[in-house]
Amino acid sequence: MPPETQTETPPNFWGDMPEEEYYTSQGVRNGKKYFETPNGKLFTQSFLPLDQKVKATVYMTHGYGSDTGWMFQKICISFATWGYAVFAADLLGHGRSDGIRCYLGDMEKVAASSLSFFKHVRDSEPYRDLPGFLFGESMGGAATMLMYFQSEPNTWTGLIFSAPLFVIPENMKPSKLHLFMYGLLFGLADTWAAMPDNKMVGKAIKDPEKLKVIASNPRRYTGKPRVGTMREIARVCQYIQDNFSKVTVPFLTVHGTADGVTCPTSSKLLYEKASSADKSIKIYDGMYHSLIQGEPDENANLVLKDMREWIDERVERYGPKNC
Repeated sequence: MPPETQTETPPNFWGDMPEEEYYTSQGVRNGKKYFETPNGKLFTQSFLPLDQKVKATVYMTHGYGSDTGWMFQKICISFATWGYAVFAADLLGHGRSDGIRCYLGDMEKVAASSLSFFKHVRDSEPYRDLPGFLFGESMGGAATMLMYFQSEPNTWTGLIFSAPLFVIPENMKPSKLHLFMYGLLFGLADTWAAMPDNKMVGKAIKDPEKLKVIASNPRRYTGKPRVGTMREIARVCQYIQDNFSKVTVPFLTVHGTADGVTCPTSSKLLYEKASSADKSIKIYDGMYHSLIQGEPDENANLVLKDMREWIDERVERYGPKNC
């Protein structure tokens, strides 16, 4: 997008083209709905292939401060064009879903809310006998792992993680002193946007033009991290690390070596410690955190190609969900 058009934010990341026209041009059909959960209302989207038979379903979760309505759609649309029915939900506290903006004080509840929508679709008539995959990007990777742990055995055919947050880099870790001092306020400070801001967006996006587009997302959270969010992310990362061995399904995890937001160690530890017989890891030299939305096209296309090869092969290998 040329700099002179930056004064006014376009309605969508691709510009002013009407939504239906854009989605049709990409070969997908988009749907938007609100879904009621015990913890609040979720904004959800579907991306279905226009002229192909659906091979499997994929349930996608975005990262911290993001939503399903801006550049994250690039991932959803890509999978839909490969013949997958894609479903995504704004996490509680994000985008157009209910909740205090970017407050993740109970990530088990946040994960359970998205899982209730995903399971509702997963068990519905058109999709219940098809393979089903969970996909999580960044902090959405942690939420996705919690959803996997909360699910009945044999619910999911496989998992896909893009730069997942399972290990917090040292420079991103919340100060134990800060958390302790705020903790003395008996939870009153839990929703305060008071933690140091490490300017994650700049560390996540390599392509400067794509950074401008991502930064122009009108629903992106730009405030400081909330006390309870950082406390809970630290707890959840430790919990996931302690339970890697409980992962038994096929999975693919991908990470860039120059990721300044989540440690590549996250993917490496998962790969080493998971009990899955079928596990795959891809580490991309020099790539940043946002592997699909934020890298130059040739890099993003390489990541998508690897994801496509992996999921196509698993659909062929494992077939219906109860195989």
